[in-house]
Amino acid sequence: MMSCELNPHILEYIELVENGIACEEQKALAAHVRKCFETEEIYVDTEQLEKYLGLAKYFSFEKLFPWEEFLIALWDCTYWKSNNRPRWKIVFAMVGRGAGKDGFIAFDGACSISPYNPVKYYNVDVCANNEDQAKRPQLDLVDVLENPKWEKKLSRHYYHTKEVIQGRKNKGVMKGHTNNPKGRDGLRSGKVIFNEVHQYENYDNIKVFTTGQGKVAQPRRGYFTSNGDISDGPLDDYLARGRRILFEGEEDNGFLPFICCLNDKAQVHHPENWQMANPSLPYLPELYAEVEDEYREWLEHPEQNGDFMTKRMGIRSGAKEIAVTEYENVAATNKPLPDMTGWSCVAGVDYAELDDWAAVDLHFRRGADRFDINHAWICARSKTLHRVKAPWKEWAERGEVTVVDDVGIHPDLLANYIWDSMRRYNVKMLALDHHRYALVAESLRKIGFSDEQKNIKLVRPSDIMQIEPVIQECFNRQYLHWGNVPHLRWGVNNTKRVKSGTKIKSGIDTGNFIYAKIEAKSRKNDAFMAFVAAMTIESILGDGAPVQIPTMGAFVF
Repeated sequence: MMSCELNPHILEYIELVENGIACEEQKALAAHVRKCFETEEIYVDTEQLEKYLGLAKYFSFEKLFPWEEFLIALWDCTYWKSNNRPRWKIVFAMVGRGAGKDGFIAFDGACSISPYNPVKYYNVDVCANNEDQAKRPQLDLVDVLENPKWEKKLSRHYYHTKEVIQGRKNKGVMKGHTNNPKGRDGLRSGKVIFNEVHQYENYDNIKVFTTGQGKVAQPRRGYFTSNGDISDGPLDDYLARGRRILFEGEEDNGFLPFICCLNDKAQVHHPENWQMANPSLPYLPELYAEVEDEYREWLEHPEQNGDFMTKRMGIRSGAKEIAVTEYENVAATNKPLPDMTGWSCVAGVDYAELDDWAAVDLHFRRGADRFDINHAWICARSKTLHRVKAPWKEWAERGEVTVVDDVGIHPDLLANYIWDSMRRYNVKMLALDHHRYALVAESLRKIGFSDEQKNIKLVRPSDIMQIEPVIQECFNRQYLHWGNVPHLRWGVNNTKRVKSGTKIKSGIDTGNFIYAKIEAKSRKNDAFMAFVAAMTIESILGDGAPVQIPTMGAFVF
């Protein structure tokens, strides 16, 4: 039996989210799923879903939690009408520690190799960084199959050893793998599940395990994890993609983002909010008591119990917890700029790669007030430009950024911009990342800036640590005047404050911060980092008294 309606198991969880306590991501997901069923030609195979859910009686939990039924229904039993392929073939699920990820993976594996899955040889490969995480879901299913109450009945449908489980009719095999890519090219996976994705530093192993898909019909992938502390890895990419889908209208292309976390750190002090990070918590009183104990320990010694917020509550030292500043302070930078002709300034330059984005920031000061003129260049042939959802084409039409239709942004473009600015302002010094200097050194030398002239500062992380408190003060007291420059404010919102990790001799953390991108491929922050570079040398401006622009000779490019 097939249905085009919103299945009751899906609807139950959606209504729990809509009418109860849930994070912003879950609220947005509920709306997204409703919209998909209202506007798309998709259906839920209700017969398959009920048979899958019927397998829960063999497990110790006997019935799935509502969020788990919701995921099984969408991931395993929802299809396009036109071709009967899975509507959501990829699930990304970040939930608080204790929610039951391993049990869910074990149950899902039992469904996938059961006689109720019509796709033959539907192998389920569970992958993780260590053997316990890779094998745990499989061993959980072995425990079910060896339960004396069900062993005889289930043995008619599943064959198993401690190493492998096979569906007798489906012929699919469930097996755990540690992240050793050698010898994995021969896999014929129907479903690949990555456990504890927060531990992955790169995509090396993920690519090996997923490139074997496509040999079996209806390929699916699952990424299951709590939050973690590794920045700029796959977890950050999946979180960023999920939030773009939920909040920025990006097409999901079969990616289902199931993200559970607190909306902000302050919510942790109200226990009723804890279910926002762990949707299983209302049904697990013993786990709730354990979380209460950990909360009290965290209050007393937060520095020793950082995992409580990260693992239990889904918040870490990233975009949500340590943003550059509050939204109101960023918005307050939209103050008109005066005529600054004849003023002294310093300039900051930033780019990660010249085949991506680059920016120059002219920084002025009058007393406590700071004024910035910021311009960015965008390489039209950048490999990641298609991932940027900001309205950069509109910015270009208004002249706020320059789009360069070339394989890269030539350093002369940045130098020419600074040279033209020198005709109007007294540019006293430049600052840029010390790792990037070699690429632009010759172009800057042509306009009079070089090591020999001692008018270039090569910025190191320690310089940013020193100026970061000043930048925070400027934001908090709203000293910044940037004009209506959306690409610069966008760059701020794409940046997070990160603990430097520097230790003083006693071994105590100094508490210094540097800046980092929230997500490298789709959220650029070159414009803001050009401002940061300029701030590292603003002291040479004093209180910003104006001077006359010196007469300049001609430079040949």
